[in-house]
Amino acid sequence: MIRFTTGGESHGKGLVALLEGIPAGVPLVAEDVNRELRRRMAGYGRGARMKIEADAVELLGGVRAGATLGSPIAMLIWNRDWENWKDVMTPEPDPGGAGVRRRRVTRPRPGHADLVGMLKYDREDARDILERASARETVARVACGAVCRRLLGEFGVEIGSHVVELGSVKVPEGVPLPTPINQAADQSPVRCLDAGASQAMVAAVDAATKARDTLGGVAEVVVRGLVLGLGAHVSWDRKLDGRLAQAVMSIPAVKGIEIGLGFEAARRRGSEAHDAIRRGGGDATGGFARRTNRAGGLEGGMTTGEPLVIRAAMKPLSTLRRPLETVDMDTGEAAKAQSERSDVTAVPAMGVVAEAMVAIVVAQAMVEKFGGDTLAEMRENYDAYLRRLNRRREQLASDGE
Repeated sequence: MIRFTTGGESHGKGLVALLEGIPAGVPLVAEDVNRELRRRMAGYGRGARMKIEADAVELLGGVRAGATLGSPIAMLIWNRDWENWKDVMTPEPDPGGAGVRRRRVTRPRPGHADLVGMLKYDREDARDILERASARETVARVACGAVCRRLLGEFGVEIGSHVVELGSVKVPEGVPLPTPINQAADQSPVRCLDAGASQAMVAAVDAATKARDTLGGVAEVVVRGLVLGLGAHVSWDRKLDGRLAQAVMSIPAVKGIEIGLGFEAARRRGSEAHDAIRRGGGDATGGFARRTNRAGGLEGGMTTGEPLVIRAAMKPLSTLRRPLETVDMDTGEAAKAQSERSDVTAVPAMGVVAEAMVAIVVAQAMVEKFGGDTLAEMRENYDAYLRRLNRRREQLASDGE
């Protein structure tokens, strides 16, 4: 089973990731990961931190001669900003045990993990909480997602994302999705596929910057080339839609998720909410196709073979240059919340992180379905499954003659 864990703090020495369950023989080099790390750093409205960092991975284990070994893949991404934070974040105790470190955070920020974390873990400095709760941790997730994306690519799966809402600006309905999506989306400073909406989004970011405020938005992730039948209906924890929702909702500041029509389906009649079935399609869909894709590629917790469509809603970032009211945890007095360095918006980057989380979950489902210690064995099992689907299609055609 594919699983991963991450470690490290935002201003610590670096972020580490350990990814298990990738079969042996998957082609992989550092650039496969670095390409996704660079995409995560881009986007109009990002803060000064992205001008400091130059994220690049060190493959510490699990890869040799350009291919995975089947063993855990260990990855490290150094934080360049560590040089400015050594005395603040060093793990060693202060000399004499009486030092008070710089940059203490005692005025918790509304909307962050600061206050709840301080109380739950009995800390006097919210930095002990916010350094791990920071979205900087998603660097390690993107690294894991890049490896999973490389595995999925061996089966013809494409994963892309684009921004469909930023602040009050929405992309008009009916904007066509190019192939591949990212090649086009990454040309926009806000990763938006519609030129007019992209310009309006940039203007909205500029206005929020001037107002010393922040913006949220919605990114859509699309997965193409998936085979029918990933996931399962038989147990709650095997339903792929539930697993995807948990993964995407775990991204910092994401507060909502939709699959296919999402909430819009609740406003329609059944005749306008479901996807009529017809004969057609290829081996990966069992010889069937849908006239629409309102379900977003999932029915009963399983993939239908249609594109998987997921939208993630990100709230405005909580660190404000016009801080909200809070309580100083040293004095108990009313105060203005601490202001840490932050972005005006991170919605374009969130889309890249969402791609990574979706890639991890889909890769998990692929390995569960087709197994194998090696890519070649997994491919054999995959091809055998397609042959079975094709035989079913041929039998149906024969019965209909």
